[in-house]
Amino acid sequence: MIETITSENAPKALGPYSQALKTGGFIFCSGQIPINPATNMVEAATIEEQTRQAISNLKNVLEKAGSSLANVVKTTVFIKDMNDFAALNAVYAEMFGQTKPARSCVEVARLPKDVKVEIECIALA
Repeated sequence: MIETITSENAPKALGPYSQALKTGGFIFCSGQIPINPATNMVEAATIEEQTRQAISNLKNVLEKAGSSLANVVKTTVFIKDMNDFAALNAVYAEMFGQTKPARSCVEVARLPKDVKVEIECIALA
């Protein structure tokens, strides 16, 4: 059985996909960009602010699914400029705390709405 997860505290999907799917004891979260769900706008300017908003959006989707950042086992980070890697890591480490999920981080040419970062994850349900 596959359950579709939709949180009003995270941005609506920008296309034909779900915020997350829950199945087989896992939650598969689509990539989150730094859209403020209250305004549906990208308000964060710096990589630190954008990383914080993207992870907050993931957190809200996971909580809607009955999970949390502490249950994340894998993330994929898409970053527009690898020169922002250290600044992104500082916020990432703060927000995930003792949880240290497996992770990939790749530099990409462009992201939706020309943001600096997008993060997706897989978590235990």
